[in-house]
Amino acid sequence: MGLLDTMLGHAGEKDVADLKDDLAPLLAPGEAMQRAFGFVRDLMVFTDRRLLLVNKQGLTGSKVEYLSLPYRAIVMYSLETAGHFDLDAELKLWVSGQPAPLSYVLGRSSGATDIVAILAQHVR
Repeated sequence: MGLLDTMLGHAGEKDVADLKDDLAPLLAPGEAMQRAFGFVRDLMVFTDRRLLLVNKQGLTGSKVEYLSLPYRAIVMYSLETAGHFDLDAELKLWVSGQPAPLSYVLGRSSGATDIVAILAQHVR
C-alpha cells in the first residue's frame, strides 16, 4: 500500500539513506537528515537544523525548487485531518515574515501525524 499511497499524493516515509546522494550538496557541514516524507514527486526532509522542502516542477521534474526553513522561522503550524467526506489532510506552516501560511496537502495517511510530531519536537 506504500506505493499506492505515494501515487495518490499521501505522505509516505522515505529512507534518508536513499536521499543522501541527491541532497548532500544542500546540507551544511555536520548537518544530518533525520526523517523524510515523500509525496508524488515532492519531499519534506527534516534535518537536525531545518526543514527542507523539495518541489519538483514541470512534466519531467528536472526543475526543482528547494525551500529551506530553519525551525526558528516556523512560528506556528496546524494540521486539518481528513474527515469522512474529505480525503486529504492539510498541513499549514506559518513562517516569520510571510503574510500567508505555506499549505501542503498530505492525504489520508499516518504520515500527517508523524510530520506534526516531528514539528512539535523542533519548533519552539
